[in-house]
Amino acid sequence: MTTGLEDVRAGTELPVRTVTLTRGDLVRYAGAAEDFNPVHWNARVAREAGLPDVVAHGMLTLAVAAGAVTAWAGDGGAVVELRTRFSRPVAVPDDGRGARVEVRGRVAERGDDGRVRVDLTVTCDGVRVLAEARAVVRLPP
Repeated sequence: MTTGLEDVRAGTELPVRTVTLTRGDLVRYAGAAEDFNPVHWNARVAREAGLPDVVAHGMLTLAVAAGAVTAWAGDGGAVVELRTRFSRPVAVPDDGRGARVEVRGRVAERGDDGRVRVDLTVTCDGVRVLAEARAVVRLPP
């Protein structure tokens, strides 16, 4: 774990993390997850489904959020719970720049058991894409 976690208390902010998702990332994720739904790679199909463009997999977006928490904690095994509601898709344009997903986190509470709840704000182009996103992290003794 990173140094200074013993001082974590309600209100502690995690470092902001920004990840750019490209069409190539979507292809790699689709292969790993075996999720080949064409809304993730075919703009025509995505638009016919009412989406603005090809969209990132929801679980990929959640993984970006989880990555911000594990980077802060310094140990992926310290995350004991992760939850969200997918509120808006992340459109990934084919413009070479991709979609920038920003993750902000704030410790909402610290329990006596060494666990902290981190509330997450995950946005793309300033719009929330995950709602009620939170992680529970077990801090070192």
